[in-house]
Amino acid sequence: MKQFFKKLQSLQFKLVIIYMLLIIIGMQIIGLYFTNSLERDLVGNFKNSIESQVAIIDTRIKEINDDVGDNRAEMYDQIQTLLADYGNRPDIEEIRYINADNVLIGTSRISNESLVGSRINDKLSEDALNSGIVNDEIFVNVDKDNQRVWILNQPLIIDDEVVGVIYVESNIEGVYVQLESINNIFIIATFFSLVITSILGIFVARTITKPITDMRNQALLMSEGDYTSRVQIYSDDEIGQLAGSFNILSKRVQEAQANTESEKKRLDSVITHMSDGIIATDRKGRIRIVNDMAIGMMNLDISAEDLQGQDMLEILKLGEDLSLENIIQEANESHLIFRDTQEGVITLRVNFSAIVTDTGFINGYIAVLHDVTEQERINAERREFVANVSHELRTPLTSMRSYLEALQEGAWKDEEIAPKFLSVTKEETDRMSRLVEDLLQLSRMDNEAEEIQTEVVDFKLFINRIIDRFEMTHKDDVIFTRHIPDAPLFTDISVDKMGQVLDNVLSNAIKYQHGNPKRVDIHLKQNTLYNRMTVRIKDYGLGIPSNKVERIFERFYRVDKGRARKMGGTGLGLAITKEIVEAHNGKIWANSVENEGTTIFINLPCEVIEEDEWDV
Repeated sequence: MKQFFKKLQSLQFKLVIIYMLLIIIGMQIIGLYFTNSLERDLVGNFKNSIESQVAIIDTRIKEINDDVGDNRAEMYDQIQTLLADYGNRPDIEEIRYINADNVLIGTSRISNESLVGSRINDKLSEDALNSGIVNDEIFVNVDKDNQRVWILNQPLIIDDEVVGVIYVESNIEGVYVQLESINNIFIIATFFSLVITSILGIFVARTITKPITDMRNQALLMSEGDYTSRVQIYSDDEIGQLAGSFNILSKRVQEAQANTESEKKRLDSVITHMSDGIIATDRKGRIRIVNDMAIGMMNLDISAEDLQGQDMLEILKLGEDLSLENIIQEANESHLIFRDTQEGVITLRVNFSAIVTDTGFINGYIAVLHDVTEQERINAERREFVANVSHELRTPLTSMRSYLEALQEGAWKDEEIAPKFLSVTKEETDRMSRLVEDLLQLSRMDNEAEEIQTEVVDFKLFINRIIDRFEMTHKDDVIFTRHIPDAPLFTDISVDKMGQVLDNVLSNAIKYQHGNPKRVDIHLKQNTLYNRMTVRIKDYGLGIPSNKVERIFERFYRVDKGRARKMGGTGLGLAITKEIVEAHNGKIWANSVENEGTTIFINLPCEVIEEDEWDV
């Protein structure tokens, strides 16, 4: 009896038992791999078959589009006929064509023909339309005995524009039924294989090679970076103790590797999500790490991998002005570099630092890039604003001082000259008062200190009253042409502020014309689709050069400084006008042709007022 139990504890018996268990596990793994591969192939073949048919439909729709042209009705009829033909193909449940507006144009399913012409709310179709990328999904159709259905959405692209999407619903359940049948056959084959291999396993006499092989395989996995597997310990003999020691070593190495990977991922995450650009190099200045922010700031059409090994100073275009030795000597100094982008020129400030070990050896360099474009722009605007204000104030003050000195020196005694001098001084004083008032108004609007009290008004009546007032004051020298609809057009505005806007625009339209009589056209039009309206005011005056039109709404900007100052302008009127319009959730812009006139557009939101509500 003792001999029997001793035999059961022998290494040979243990290896036979382990061998049988390994056969079971191996067959399961093989089965899993086989079925997964088979499933992938069968599903792939099914999808390829459907996709090839979709490709034909795609080509046919493009041909229909080319043949029919602008005849949408004919094109939609041909598309419907095409889809009906393909809808009879095996495994295809339904084919739809949805246009760019997400409207169903055609379907192969007779029961869904009533939906043609209606908007389709399907997330996958909308994603395909918006992104222009093919998407698909397999889901279980509860309404059809839980059968699997494959949905494919392929965008239809003509001239690099997504004009629609082809939606295909196909029954893929047959593929999975075939897979289930094959799996049953494999299970039976696995059972018979297990019986045979179990019998053969009894004759395995190599009692030591198995655990040694396991440890060898584990060592190979560790050399490839896989530290998660462990060698199974079968007994407390010498081989078991060796396996235990090997597992301890593997665990220690895994912990050390995990700590290293964790620190690396933490550092990569910090560098990647920094708002500043980071470039790290080796001691020779060759790039080793660069984050996406740095690539974007430098407007480089290259990936981080392609930058590896390139010279940092050459990439920053500082190689002629700076060397690695200068970085150490000028550690606290920064450098400005400029990059051209689609949005314009951006300014970057670069700070360098050296990575120095405890022994004083330079191990590498770090460059930190800050985008200071906005800061530089604000500083430039601030300097320009101060210069403009100083200039605008200095001009009338100089004029006033000259006249006052003349009066002080005795010109006040001249009854003919003194009144003229005093009149000019008063005009310059009024001009400074207007300038200061405009500056205060802009300051209040910038700081949102000035609240705008709005009310719903009929803009048709409102603009007509303003034009009537201008016609009264300029009835002999200005012709006002109105193109204003008869229907009421309601909007929520501040009457005073919007009146100031129209006064300013109409005054400019009259002021900068030399003809007699002068002409001003006023158009008012509503866009019912977006529930907005546009006021268009056109003059036939001097016009503005095309390269200066976009700047007329800037503060103190004048197309012709001498002419504007002579006519009494402060250079702030259109800037205030823009602030007021934008405060009303509107937009203002201009078009102009030099020597032919200027057109100002004002776009404002409309209010939907029911007729019975307005009457109340």
